[in-house]
Amino acid sequence: MNSLAPETAAEPLLFSWDSPRGRRTMLAAFLVLSLMAHALCFYVFQIVYPTPVALLPPPGRVTFIAPESEEGRTLLRWIDAEDPAVAFTTHPAPGARLGALPKTEHLPSYSAVEPILKELPPLKPDLRIPSSRPPGAVHSSVRTTPSGRGTPRTYISFSKELDQFGAPTVPRSGFAMSNEETPETLRFRVAVNDLGEIRYCFPINSSGDPALDEQARLQVVRSRFSQNGQTGTKPGFSLVWGMATIQWGSDVARPQQAPAATVTP
Repeated sequence: MNSLAPETAAEPLLFSWDSPRGRRTMLAAFLVLSLMAHALCFYVFQIVYPTPVALLPPPGRVTFIAPESEEGRTLLRWIDAEDPAVAFTTHPAPGARLGALPKTEHLPSYSAVEPILKELPPLKPDLRIPSSRPPGAVHSSVRTTPSGRGTPRTYISFSKELDQFGAPTVPRSGFAMSNEETPETLRFRVAVNDLGEIRYCFPINSSGDPALDEQARLQVVRSRFSQNGQTGTKPGFSLVWGMATIQWGSDVARPQQAPAATVTP
């Protein structure tokens, strides 16, 4: 047993059992340095650079002119004597009536500037002997006047923006008017996809007949183009906008008038 004691005393211990006086001294030194740094910052920011003082705007003041003071009585006497409102008042002319127009004298233009008259050319009589064979009458060709009913057939034309789709195919259908007024040229704003179909059709003006406008819109929507547009996107997603114009012809049916009722005795 005695031989093992020196060997155990020579080996170092796993934990240090010394007194932590050095750590306490270091912590106290750090606390003192922190206190000194805070005091220095307080001195710099509160004493060297004091807080700026904001100046508040002066309060509003209202001054009343009262006759209790000599200055007030003087100003009131001046206002009563001068009366500045009279200087800004418009006084009508003596004898003028409300709403009456002033009398103006008409001055014709020819009284100020005299026009220059042109002289007639001298008359020269023709002393030649008349011919025994006077020229005959000139036969004029009969000119055919266009019909007042317009073009013989209604047709639909598209703007140049839609030429890339080829010639349009318009289905045949009859148009019927609901009144006797002559319809005006109708225009639509249309959008054609890359398949040659008209996807959107918006009216720009009216022909004067709502029923005829709806028939024309259906006719434009049912139209198709012969060629497809060359686009890199999905089919049916690319749109080209253009104009569609409808010229009315004589094939538009007019409303039939009901026969007059006969009264039998």
